[in-house]
Amino acid sequence: MKLLNTDTKNNVLKSMLQILDNERENIIAANKKDLDAFNKEDQALFDRLIVNNKKVNEMIEAVKAVLNQEDPVGKELSNLTLKNQLNVVNSTAPFGTILIIYESRPDVTIEASVLAFKANNKILLKGGKEALNSNLILEKCWHKALEDNGLSKDWIKLLHLKRNETQAFLKNPTEQLDLIVPRGGERLINFVKTHATCAVLVSGRGNNFLYVSEQADWSKAVGIIINAKTDKISGCNALDKVLINKNIPEYELKLEMLQQKLEQHKVTVMSDNKVNKILNSTKKITEANVWNEEFLSRKLLIGEVSDLDEAIKMINIHSGKHSAAIITENNNEALQFMNQVDSAAVYHNASTRFTDGGQMGVGAELAISTDKLHHRGPLGLKQLVTNKYYVFGDGQVRV
Repeated sequence: MKLLNTDTKNNVLKSMLQILDNERENIIAANKKDLDAFNKEDQALFDRLIVNNKKVNEMIEAVKAVLNQEDPVGKELSNLTLKNQLNVVNSTAPFGTILIIYESRPDVTIEASVLAFKANNKILLKGGKEALNSNLILEKCWHKALEDNGLSKDWIKLLHLKRNETQAFLKNPTEQLDLIVPRGGERLINFVKTHATCAVLVSGRGNNFLYVSEQADWSKAVGIIINAKTDKISGCNALDKVLINKNIPEYELKLEMLQQKLEQHKVTVMSDNKVNKILNSTKKITEANVWNEEFLSRKLLIGEVSDLDEAIKMINIHSGKHSAAIITENNNEALQFMNQVDSAAVYHNASTRFTDGGQMGVGAELAISTDKLHHRGPLGLKQLVTNKYYVFGDGQVRV
């Protein structure tokens, strides 16, 4: 796709703002069809599927935020004139075509598209069948905004492929693919990694850990745990595991207090063998692989550790490398934890729920990358470009 100037791209986004508002009732009605057909047993997936007036407003705000951001394409990263008088300029450039594969959330159809388009990328959207009606009307909105501004609908389009067709498309794409972003569980990620023939940037699972140090402010710890667990159970930044240092003052009493507080918020408390000896009314885990699970439900696993090193080791073995937090009043201990824990975002005395583009000052996000190349953390507008070298000469040859 050709390079578009900033005004052209922004005019499409201005049109989209008006179209989303005008189509509000039709978007919500289309979403109701998806909700009515959905099996509500998976509450987290159902929550992600809902589009109401608030959600449409959030879609509009996401488009508006990207509209107001600086165009990330063509920004000079370096400019060197060498001894042979070659002028070497390194600038930001679009990826080309991005494929995003995701489940449920229709708002991804807006946020992913607005970011990719403003960064001058074509985007292919492979949404889940549970959100088909919602995604179809949102695609229709995008196509109207593009065509109203004299652009091809091919900039933003849905792929209607079954699982076996998706596998075939990944192996032998019928059009150029430059980057694939799978948003979902390990099964989806492994499926894409197995079959893709281009770069894959993983938006990984959560399974986020929090460590309570013996030097923690206990009331601060409890408040953060409750928020990180219950604020939004379907969020990939929600808390799943809590590790508590056994040397904290009044250890047994505080464990009981935490259990009571969690149960008041209707959270099912699970425990390892050591914690279960104190909280014997909780569900004791019997399989080690529970430590690797992302719950996406009102469940929390509490485990006992002896020290900071043990906590760091457990987190690095079991977590999804998304978000991790330490609660401590010792800044040196916090820094050691944050330096050694292998996660996209690490927190000191704060909830993991802040791992979000809007909350971290990035703006709208395509995903939260748990990969290390080319970017880790929220994938915002500035992260949806690569780089390109422009070399200007006057007859130079290498000798």
